[in-house]
Amino acid sequence: MARFGHNLSNVFNFKIKAWSSIQFYEDVVLPKLIEERLIRISPFANRLSFDAPPAVQRLRCLANFEALKFSKPIANLSNNLISRMREKSAENNGKYVAVHLRFEEDMVAFSCCVFDGGVNEKKELDAARERGWRGKFTRPGRVIRPGAIRMNGKCPLTPLEVGLMLRGMGFSNNTAIYLASGRIYKAEKNMAPLLEMFPLLQTKETLASDEELAPFKNFSSRMAAIDYSVCVHSEVFVTTQGGNFPHFLIGHRRYLYGGHAKTIKPDKRRLAILFDSPRIGWKTLKRQLVNMRAHSDAKGVEIKRANESVYTFPCPDCMCRPSKSEHSKSIQAR
Repeated sequence: MARFGHNLSNVFNFKIKAWSSIQFYEDVVLPKLIEERLIRISPFANRLSFDAPPAVQRLRCLANFEALKFSKPIANLSNNLISRMREKSAENNGKYVAVHLRFEEDMVAFSCCVFDGGVNEKKELDAARERGWRGKFTRPGRVIRPGAIRMNGKCPLTPLEVGLMLRGMGFSNNTAIYLASGRIYKAEKNMAPLLEMFPLLQTKETLASDEELAPFKNFSSRMAAIDYSVCVHSEVFVTTQGGNFPHFLIGHRRYLYGGHAKTIKPDKRRLAILFDSPRIGWKTLKRQLVNMRAHSDAKGVEIKRANESVYTFPCPDCMCRPSKSEHSKSIQAR
């Protein structure tokens, strides 16, 4: 890196189309790599087709789940937070539940869903959409139907809905929860019911001191890396919205836990019907939610199907042996 001034931005950035073939890498990328000796590929996600031979798929998993490591400062802080979460869940043998909550202002605005439904909310989210995606949501002919979006399971779950879902699934108020998220939209108001239902809930901000978080606070990807690391080692991972974070994390945990890790991926279409039903009672709601959780737990080892991501479904391409490393064994034995 010396010839680049130890600055990654000075390294040649190779723009590659998504889902490029192996042949493209051999014919186009490799000659440039030989010439430059070092290149960078940004963006990197999904730059290689999933239509690849088994040896390449295994290499992908080794690269992502074994070789790639977070930087030492991120790893050190993450390990400290994992230890603190285990201490706070000592009554449950150090086991905790990790919840990935996507209820930041940009996610709430982009969804075009209605939450409180008030005039102030509409003004705020209209302004946020215009700031972030100028004209995208107001162009002629664009029709936005919040009700249809919600019934299709596309709206992000609110903190209140997450709390109701988890309590209905059987998690008690003494469950230790780690909440992985960015800055929650109207946090003081929206987080109150979730904190009331789960008083042991923690975040990286509550587990770490301001001094510990200071080097990372202005870098969203570094903050996400800390969340990712703590979630990997949870007893149960709950995803509430799509995206690269949960998809990679689910696959990583499957890889580490021999093909199956406790994951709750709720049926959000079903949740919308349940939560919006004016006559449903708590017993009926709880029965439905317990069944939803049981369905998640009963899936076992899920095998990758055609065109699915090997990062989310590492079995069977990356898991031809019972265990992949001493690291995996140590995690499974905890």
